[in-house]
Amino acid sequence: MVANKKPTTSPKGEKTSAPPLPIDPQSYIAAIDGTQPGLKVRAQEVVFRQGDPADAVFYIETGRIELTIISDDGKEGVIALLGPGDFFGEGCLVGQAVRPASAVALMASSLVRIEKSAMTRILHEKQDLSQRFTAFLIARNVQVEADLVDQLFLSAEKRLARFLLLLANFTADGEFRAIIPKVSQELLAAHVGTTRPRINKFLNKFRRLGLIEYNGEMKVHTALLNVILRD
Repeated sequence: MVANKKPTTSPKGEKTSAPPLPIDPQSYIAAIDGTQPGLKVRAQEVVFRQGDPADAVFYIETGRIELTIISDDGKEGVIALLGPGDFFGEGCLVGQAVRPASAVALMASSLVRIEKSAMTRILHEKQDLSQRFTAFLIARNVQVEADLVDQLFLSAEKRLARFLLLLANFTADGEFRAIIPKVSQELLAAHVGTTRPRINKFLNKFRRLGLIEYNGEMKVHTALLNVILRD
C-alpha cells in the first residue's frame, strides 16, 4: 500500500493531508510493453507542445515540469508546475485527442513515458498505482480550485506570495526552502496573472523585508505566509 505523510499546514494556515509518497512506477511497468522509463530531458526542453497528439501519460521521477497554454490571441499562461511523483498528459485517458497545453522541463528531469493503452492496462491491474493516480488527480483538482479562488479574491502580491510558498514546499517549521534554480520573473508573472515589472516590485519588497533570499537560487522563509494572512 502507498504510505501517507503526516498532515501538514497549507499556506493559508489550514490543516491538510499531504499527498501519498511517490511510488516507484518502474516496479509496475518494467515488464509491460508501451513504456519508456528513464526518459531524460534537459532544462527548457519541450516534452510535448499544445496541439500535439495526446497518446501517452508521463510520470516525473526527478525534476520540474511546467504546463503552459497559449490563447488564440497569443497570451500565455502557466496552468501547473509539477514535480517528482506527479503525472501529466493524463487527458488522453478520457478521449483527449490533442494536447491542450505544452509541457516544458524547467530543469533537467527524468520521466517515464507510458503509452495510453499501457496506462489503461496498468490502472486496471495494479490497485496501489490506481490509488496513487486517483489521489494525484484529486489533489490537482483541489489546486485548480484554489488557484481560481486566488485569482478572484487575492491581490497579485498575495497570489505571488502563495505561489512562492507552494513552490518552496511550504512547512510550518520556520526553515528556508529552496525553490528552483533560476526561476524566471516571466514564469512567475504568467502564473500569478500580472506583469513582470509588478513581479519585480513585489520580489524586491519581499527581499527588503527578509521574506526571500537570492543566492544563485531563490529561497523563501515561512514568514512570507504573513503576506497572505494580513488584511
